[in-house]
Amino acid sequence: MVTLMPAGSGPEPHRHRHIAESFGTDPRQYDRARPAYPEAMIKRIVAASPGGDFLDVGCGTGIEGRQFRAVGATVLGVEPDPRMADHARGTGLPVEVATFETWEPAGRTFDAVVCGTAWHWIDPVAGAAKAARVLRPGGVLAPFGSIYQLPPAAARALAAAGRRVAPDSPLTPGDRSGGSMLEAYRALYDKAADGIRAAGGFGAAEVWRYDWTRVCTHDELLQIMATSGGLTALPDGQAQQVLTEVGAALGDPQGTLTLPYVTWGLTALKRDGHPAR
Repeated sequence: MVTLMPAGSGPEPHRHRHIAESFGTDPRQYDRARPAYPEAMIKRIVAASPGGDFLDVGCGTGIEGRQFRAVGATVLGVEPDPRMADHARGTGLPVEVATFETWEPAGRTFDAVVCGTAWHWIDPVAGAAKAARVLRPGGVLAPFGSIYQLPPAAARALAAAGRRVAPDSPLTPGDRSGGSMLEAYRALYDKAADGIRAAGGFGAAEVWRYDWTRVCTHDELLQIMATSGGLTALPDGQAQQVLTEVGAALGDPQGTLTLPYVTWGLTALKRDGHPAR
């Protein structure tokens, strides 16, 4: 749901910060189109945390921040895009504008550092080291993100349009019709676990997944796709051309489909007396 290429292939996402900062082009559409995360996952992270003070890294428009607040957490967001931050503030979430690597905690510490569908835009070692510095002993680091599987016809149209419209893009669309995207997305969290081990200060990272589905119209699917990094970073005309071709492959805009989703994530607990390297 973040990129339109198989996870783990091509350039490392965190080296393309301009793409990470392209999502704020239309924060209202982003907030409207992107789904909430599984409630069971939210409760799992809250249960793993020693307290209720949460730092939401790359909080975007505040989707997961609002979910954590709804179950009793106090949430502070950090977001590099001021447009996304402004939208999140409008929903009641306090947000400070900065990249996580350069953000200044000013002595504040937290029980949990969470990150919804954004940790791959952060250097995996520097991000884990920063998390270890701001977490209290026993605190939990929990990045997570959702990915969906396109219908085969839409996947073929996306791949063909992407190769033609933006052949040199680092996020050129890949073909999702082979059934592997839901599994391939795990690579981002294996990479995150590697970064946590390299940074030090944490126990073993536990990688997990939640499978779910979302029923939507064809038009709603195009709105979801419009918020993906492979398209938000393109000029408007090119992005719209891709979406028009995918829409033609889907047919009736009011037709419905069931999208399979997987939310991948991990939890790692900060060890007592072990700061990051």
